[in-house]
Amino acid sequence: MEFNIQRELFVEGIQKTLGIVEKKTTMPILSNLLLRANRKQVIIVATDREIGLVADYEADVRQEGEITLSARKLHEMVREIQGELIHVVKNERNVVVLTCNKAVYRIPGIPTEDYPMVEGPGESPMYRIKAGILKEMIRKTAFAMSTDEMRKALCGVLLETEKSGETFIVRMVATDGHRLATMKMDTGEKDFLEMEKGVILPRKGLVEIRRLVENEAGDVFIGIQQGTCIVKTDHALLKVSLIDGDYPEYRRVIPAEKGLVFKLSRDKMLHALRRMSVIASDRYNGVILTFFEDKVVLNSNNPDVGEANDEIEVAYAGEKRNVGYNVTYLTDALEVIDEEEVSFEIGEGMKPGIVRAVGNENYFCIVMPLKL
Repeated sequence: MEFNIQRELFVEGIQKTLGIVEKKTTMPILSNLLLRANRKQVIIVATDREIGLVADYEADVRQEGEITLSARKLHEMVREIQGELIHVVKNERNVVVLTCNKAVYRIPGIPTEDYPMVEGPGESPMYRIKAGILKEMIRKTAFAMSTDEMRKALCGVLLETEKSGETFIVRMVATDGHRLATMKMDTGEKDFLEMEKGVILPRKGLVEIRRLVENEAGDVFIGIQQGTCIVKTDHALLKVSLIDGDYPEYRRVIPAEKGLVFKLSRDKMLHALRRMSVIASDRYNGVILTFFEDKVVLNSNNPDVGEANDEIEVAYAGEKRNVGYNVTYLTDALEVIDEEEVSFEIGEGMKPGIVRAVGNENYFCIVMPLKL
């Protein structure tokens, strides 16, 4: 195996594998990526058996061949090399030599025989979707996923599709039991992925999907095949094993009755909440919101740290109301909103609050209140 490849291209390709390869594993080869020199391109493969990535990059291939190498060590070597073109050659003892200008690295490889196969989509139909839609939906829901491994279905995001008129709507939902974020967008496609019920994308897979489409400006393709979600770009294919389980009936959490609605500046509220979070700790992370006519007063009192107070203007004319929330949950819900004005709906008693963007009904976040 022998090829020349642009350094920046090589670094980019290796970086995309780092979130997939296993750091600690009973199979050492899963810490490696697979390099395959083929015709006029180098193919980079990474897998942990649950997630698989296959990406191709343009290269000057002198001799075809393949080898697996430590993804992290290879990344460190290529990152530190200075120069535009890297020469890569494998000798008969499976040692790969990287040369760029006067810098030379030698890294031992493992033959590819035991490396798990990452196959393409096969006959599975793939459907067009704008990369920006996937990016936006992940950004506005992923923060609400659970980290409790005992509740496996909640450690991922629910993906649903439904027909709306002539086109399809795609929706993502995430919840950890204390808050719920949901985002829907119109694909603009008449032919799209149809599912009887939604599928659950795991946390790690979601991170890799976002990384894959991060720099994509146009369309990508998505499909579901035998418990696997497949996302394909022009030069890469990502396979993510879905979480096997039933997602909670999240629609039951959405309040049927309308609560009190307050409109306020997104930036002012966000900065006020960040000031309250200075007082937060592992033991206490609450903020009390007291709504008066034309203003809301924020208070956070932590016996271990101190007390913080602030107030901002709000469009409200009614009786005094106060309610407590986890300050981090409110901050997370507001940070992903791009609009200048938000609406905040609070229910009676222990009914949840709802954060929305004014003028955009596609996103909302439900947050359960704290007992005062």
